Amino acid sequence: MTRKLLPLAIAAWAVLEIWLLILVADAAGGLAVFGLLAGGIVLGAYVIKRAGRRAWQRLTRSMQAAGAQGAAPEAEGGGNGLIMLGGLLLMVPGLLSDAAGLLCLFPPTRALIRKTAVRRIERAGAASPLGDAMRQARMRQPDGKVVQGEVIREDQPPAPRADDPQLPR
Repeated sequence: MTRKLLPLAIAAWAVLEIWLLILVADAAGGLAVFGLLAGGIVLGAYVIKRAGRRAWQRLTRSMQAAGAQGAAPEAEGGGNGLIMLGGLLLMVPGLLSDAAGLLCLFPPTRALIRKTAVRRIERAGAASPLGDAMRQARMRQPDGKVVQGEVIREDQPPAPRADDPQLPR
């Protein structure tokens, strides 16, 4: 069903964007529309660049802290996904996409969008075969399932075991 409706929704969105641009051009002029579109592209590129730089700095700090402690880096909450999506939507020509991009940039609406998206993903994941794996990935503490295995360190030669046959020298 989604495969049939998605192209129709994209076409309707494009027609609505063009119609809104024509309305604004009639009211304010073509130069104003060009200024809005150019401003959206510049602002979107700036937002994406800034969010990418912030994500890189956060990764560097967490890796340095993990190296000093000798542990795996911890994931920080938040993330820059919605900020980058907002920048991308600002870069897409159109007024509706600009409004959606601005909603992704403001902290109160960004938190609401994130909460709604997480809830929908969890609900959709519960019905899928990967639902249990998704719940396990989001858990703060494991559920007690133990996977048997053996740790093999490649930086040290394997120690001889007692049940190995002794080879002549």
